[in-house]
Amino acid sequence: MVSLTELWLPILLSAVFVFVVSSIFHMVIPIHKGDFKKLPGEEKILAEMRSQSVRPGSYGFPCCESMKDMGSPEMIEKCKLGPVGFMTVMPNGPCNMGKSLVLWFLYSLLVGLLVAHAAAAGLHRGAGFAPVFHLTGAAAILGYAMGALPESIWKGQKWSITFK
Repeated sequence: MVSLTELWLPILLSAVFVFVVSSIFHMVIPIHKGDFKKLPGEEKILAEMRSQSVRPGSYGFPCCESMKDMGSPEMIEKCKLGPVGFMTVMPNGPCNMGKSLVLWFLYSLLVGLLVAHAAAAGLHRGAGFAPVFHLTGAAAILGYAMGALPESIWKGQKWSITFK
């Protein structure tokens, strides 16, 4: 068995690799260019949100207070009338790319650590390339790709966005 302390360099290098390659992909390939659409009447909607003092957070609409209320005739009618959705309101001001990039790198380190843990527990010292690649590749895919599925399942995100 290999200890995690012996794998610190592959963990760090994998995080750096993912960070650099994903940054290049997002700068060179406009993969997310069409993911979001502008709301019709955006100025009116934003003005109304400001007048209501909408604070940063996650919102669902229409929103019910309990699971019991979900089946009420009033809630069913609200849902039929629409719109129905989820919305994340972020703090005012420009996007903080520095913070997001640091968090992305830390996430990449965490995935690398968990992949290394799976490899250390599931492989023996001196294992061949194929089993190492198979196990670490599957674990990395779980860490990077599968977490997005609930956004489409529960929040209605377009599947094309999730698969990107």
